[in-house]
Amino acid sequence: MAIRKIAQLGEPLLREPSQPISLDELPSQKLQTLIDDMIETMRDADGAGLAAPQVYEPIRLAVIEVKENPRYPAFPPVPLTVLVNPVVTPEVSARDLSADDAVEMFEGCLSVPGVRGRVRRPRRVRVHGYDRNGRPLELLWEGVCAAIVQHELDHLDGVLFVDRADPRSFTFLREYERYVPLERRILDRGQPVLGDPKGS
Repeated sequence: MAIRKIAQLGEPLLREPSQPISLDELPSQKLQTLIDDMIETMRDADGAGLAAPQVYEPIRLAVIEVKENPRYPAFPPVPLTVLVNPVVTPEVSARDLSADDAVEMFEGCLSVPGVRGRVRRPRRVRVHGYDRNGRPLELLWEGVCAAIVQHELDHLDGVLFVDRADPRSFTFLREYERYVPLERRILDRGQPVLGDPKGS
């Protein structure tokens, strides 16, 4: 496994749609090594996820994991998930979101280091795709998990969180940590505010 360089905002590849992966090629050493490298790179950078375009590979592949992440202490755990050719379908479209259908949170990105911005997304999504062994996946994710998977799959379409964030909410990381209380960093509509370890 190797740590790969992460593409930064301004890299043209981050703005291009990615290509589907042939399931016949998925068992190849090249793709399996890429998956291992993406997992290692995500963990090394304390990311909640990583999409292949972020490591200069324009294919429809993403990895997600949250496990005591110091960059996102308010996030609940998410088991390691490898998504090949994923498709995400919100239960309610972003245009029709009511307060109860939304999750809002300050997102960051390994390709936009040092910046956070509040993004509002559908709080329940279905994800179809394949795992690293080519087995079909169908997942129903809610709340923070739904926001994370939508963020990562946006990368596969050339979209970054800065395109979706409220521009008035942008903050550098130092100011985010200073002025945004932990319990306000994630607001899951329809659920209690997340991230407050005391539950108050």
